Amino acid sequence: MASVVFNEGRKFDLTAIGRLCIDLNANEINRPMEQTMTFTKYVGGSPANIAIGVSRLGRRTAFIGKIADDQMGRFIRGYLDKEGIETRNVVTDTTGAVTGLAFTEIKSPTECSILMYRDNVADLKLSPSEVDESLIADSKALLVSGTALAASPSREAVLLAVDYARRHGTKVVFDLDYRPYTWQSEEETAAYYNLVAEKSDIIVGTREEFDCMEKFEANPGHDDRITASKWFGYAAGIVIIKHGKEGSIAYSADGQEHRARSFPAKVIKTFGAGDSYAAGCFHGLLSGWTIGKSMEFGSAAASIVISSHSCSDAMPTAAQVTDYIERCGRGEITAG
Repeated sequence: MASVVFNEGRKFDLTAIGRLCIDLNANEINRPMEQTMTFTKYVGGSPANIAIGVSRLGRRTAFIGKIADDQMGRFIRGYLDKEGIETRNVVTDTTGAVTGLAFTEIKSPTECSILMYRDNVADLKLSPSEVDESLIADSKALLVSGTALAASPSREAVLLAVDYARRHGTKVVFDLDYRPYTWQSEEETAAYYNLVAEKSDIIVGTREEFDCMEKFEANPGHDDRITASKWFGYAAGIVIIKHGKEGSIAYSADGQEHRARSFPAKVIKTFGAGDSYAAGCFHGLLSGWTIGKSMEFGSAAASIVISSHSCSDAMPTAAQVTDYIERCGRGEITAG
């Protein structure tokens, strides 16, 4: 029996809510940011990247969010429209808020960092009254980003969106997406993350992100199975815990453990791996694949993205992922 069964007959496969920003990726690779002079602009934000990735894989997607009334905001809307993502619930801010910026440093394939500018950003201004209930009702799944819980009124908008999803039988996918610089305290993070996790059907995050949710828990050994088992007492059917280079592990409510092989990549940078992995994995689950096959597809998608300069622009099509898996099987792609 499947761990998560989606409501078929909905217009949208996935609707995402949360952060819309701009990534400025360093063009001068193998240099510290202090010496980097040029950057290339891309649409960014974890939920935006995932929505773009799912759309590239042939899924009908939509977005709920807020953009600044400026050139960057218009760039974001235009990009989403070009990618075929429904933007009727992407609201334009009227208060003077700005677009969030993320400058990336690529000192080496394993030394990458992000410098974020998140003061007075438009995406955290989304209010509950601006969330379109009918859009959520017409979606198979709602993707929630943890960053959107960091401040009001965005956090209340997300909590309402989750309630709408539960009301209409829309599955809730919670991508923890923890960014410490957006929160006031670890206790605040744990409280709001737990509120959403209790109502989520699929929860995905890194081991460190799950540790943030366990601020009030007794799991001194950071045991993945203990972490996952808690959420099966609520709504969760699948809990996926990522361990970076060591791969990921998924637990399902039927007591099974799932792993997937990783794929070689000629790594340029590490960021974007989680978003592309999520997009590929969710595509597989929406397709009715096994959890293991879905994870494998996501792993291959991640290898493609970390071999590219961008995140959103590099999100692959289903044919590209399938071809990558086949080429790896023939030994045509090796790590580098």
